[in-house]
Amino acid sequence: MAKVELKGVTKIYDGNVLAVEKSNVTIEDREFCVFVGPSGCGKSTTLRMIAGLEDITDGELYIDGELMNDVPPKDRNIAMVFQNYALYPHMTVFDNMAFGLKIRKTDKAEIQRRVDEAARILDLTQYLDRKPKALSGGQRQRVAVGRAIVRNPKVFLFDEPLSNLDAKLRVQMRAEISDLHHRLQSTMIYVTHDQVEAMTMGTKIVVMSEKRIQQIGEPLYLYNHPINKFVAGFIGTPPMNFFTVKIAEKGGKVVAEEGTFTLVPTEEQQKHLKAYVGKEVYFGVRPEDIHYQAAPAAENNMALKVTNKEPLGAETHVFLQVQNSNIVAKVAPEVVVQLGDTVNFCPDLARSKFFDLETEVNICEPEIEKKW
Repeated sequence: MAKVELKGVTKIYDGNVLAVEKSNVTIEDREFCVFVGPSGCGKSTTLRMIAGLEDITDGELYIDGELMNDVPPKDRNIAMVFQNYALYPHMTVFDNMAFGLKIRKTDKAEIQRRVDEAARILDLTQYLDRKPKALSGGQRQRVAVGRAIVRNPKVFLFDEPLSNLDAKLRVQMRAEISDLHHRLQSTMIYVTHDQVEAMTMGTKIVVMSEKRIQQIGEPLYLYNHPINKFVAGFIGTPPMNFFTVKIAEKGGKVVAEEGTFTLVPTEEQQKHLKAYVGKEVYFGVRPEDIHYQAAPAAENNMALKVTNKEPLGAETHVFLQVQNSNIVAKVAPEVVVQLGDTVNFCPDLARSKFFDLETEVNICEPEIEKKW
């Protein structure tokens, strides 16, 4: 398949509108790379530049070692799957999948072989004579993927392909696309705003915000070692909780004071926080790292008021008031709390994060390597 490299790639639209700024990404051969971020962050524009549907204002794009900046889309040997399927309604499934090959005047026997093989992989064999209107949303999406497979491209590009599907079907299609990557062993680049899709499908994730790449890494690395407050809050469901604390020194220890409770960071965290004594920082803790206490903990106890709760069966999300904002904790279903109760919780400091109030960088993990 192919290695894809973006070197300082920038996109500026007419009117000096910046869409993507100096993106540096290397997507290795056979990787499943997911670009994730909120709407307007530049992820789809980046994908379209790789596809050749948008011109590159500055920087260089390489596919399989060849410079692609001025190569037309049809000659890049890529295949793209769109959000809206983009199927021809008057054509059968077979003809939709074969259309690109017919345009390239591929031999009929070869077209039949490729379409049959793609239909077998995607479980579409029994639907080859149907038209798109007779298919479900998931089946239509599989046809769109099949049209890409028959091209035998160097790189597969997916532009939010599951956004139009219902929740249950999205879960099914996530598994199918991941399985397809495993079987084809191809290079795939996938764009989504859904961090769950990114975490469950990608072998590499590129987190984008404000037209820039924020961090690149494997899913669990980003989850455990976010480089800044944005990445920490974007990766994880429910998202990481944040509130402001003041760093102080008491009894020879560096502590974080919220006002109604005091937290004692780990020894390693204290080394990095010593420079912040007298200053405010963001404290971040994930809902799964805030633990319910039947009785007040000897250290790091937070007595918080319950403002809401969401029983989900396997777990309950409890909303708690900290200063003028709410944070969320995950508790076991057998834990019973009532609205208005003041309940004891204890954060796992070893898994918690501290972020600079101005730059929002991760204070206690300066070793996080930045390669973009």
